Amino acid sequence: MKKENVSRRNFLARGSLALVSLIPLVPVPLINMTKSSKEVIRLGILGTGSRGVGIANIVKSLPGIELSACCDVFDPHLRVAMALAAPKAKAYTDYRQMLDNKDLDAIIIATPLYLHYQMAIDALEAGKHVYLEKTMTYDIKQALDLVKKVEAHKNLVFQVGHQYRYFRLYHKIADMIARGWLGEVKQYECQYHRNNDWRKPVPKGAEDQQINWRMYKEYSGGLMAELCSHQIDVVNWLTNSHPQKVTAMGGIDNWKDGRETYDNIRAVFEYPKGVKANVSALLSNAFKGYSIRILGTEATIEIQQSKAYMYREEVKNKKKMVVDGVTGATADSWGQGEAIPVEFDYQDEEKRDPTAYALLDFADCIRTGKKPFSDVFTGKDAAIAVCMANEAAEKETFQQWRF
Repeated sequence: MKKENVSRRNFLARGSLALVSLIPLVPVPLINMTKSSKEVIRLGILGTGSRGVGIANIVKSLPGIELSACCDVFDPHLRVAMALAAPKAKAYTDYRQMLDNKDLDAIIIATPLYLHYQMAIDALEAGKHVYLEKTMTYDIKQALDLVKKVEAHKNLVFQVGHQYRYFRLYHKIADMIARGWLGEVKQYECQYHRNNDWRKPVPKGAEDQQINWRMYKEYSGGLMAELCSHQIDVVNWLTNSHPQKVTAMGGIDNWKDGRETYDNIRAVFEYPKGVKANVSALLSNAFKGYSIRILGTEATIEIQQSKAYMYREEVKNKKKMVVDGVTGATADSWGQGEAIPVEFDYQDEEKRDPTAYALLDFADCIRTGKKPFSDVFTGKDAAIAVCMANEAAEKETFQQWRF
């Protein structure tokens, strides 16, 4: 398929809608990645499995942030994380002892989902700022209660790990939607597809539930919580709302290995004004892996994790319009089917995992007292939507938002 770069000169010459630099609708962390801060934020990571170690790797490269403590009950994981921590970092196997460390400013919680709620509360009560990995909580009751707990600690920063809210590409797309460049958006198609069993090797002396906790309903919300929650949060953001109802279907159809959580699930969420979002995750086909398609009456945008393309709908009638102060441009000069890369400010610098920008902004919120863009309220909405979808699939019903 033909692909072209989007630029002011190119689009004005062709009489198309120029994708020029836009003002973000919401705060975007514009922190220089090489600039150090005089005030170093000292973090402790609670949970050093694959995600915790991934975060430790990111923190190691960030200015003004120091990994000063790590905690895990599984020693091999803990040792890997400690190798990435600051020289004088402390290791813990009891998270309450880590919370008692007065030298720590904040705690990153990257434990299995069922542990999030209590650990977040304990961290707040210990006076620590909290970065809580998604999904925020295991169930709806916990999500609603955690909002109250965070509200009772207004002096502390509480951020949820939906890192795509901090990626400039997504802010550019939010602005394009708000400006009407896609026309009326009524459909979102989201997928998070893989082609593997999603299992990790179980080391000698460990239990399967300890390593592959995502496979067990007692500990995890499965694919919807561990993968799709990111995209649900993005749709919530782009629609500035939350779903009103959802239906879903899932099953264990490919990996019959004793797991309890689905190896495939598909949900349809309905948002205000008839907007629908189809969200799916599966473990038997990885075509296009992670993608979000935003379908408007005039154009479609497809996000492929760190890049995006715009596809113009075929327009039968030419319409004269003003483009960036130049009259005479027409709305049908792209032609249907051409892939137009979406460009955005600081694109050449956007080489890091979005988690890096989320963590930089977390540190900035601690220093300045500003509110995080991914907070307890947006985290609550995504968590509730995840739980509704899982319940709809289990009960084969529609679930209504009653919260």
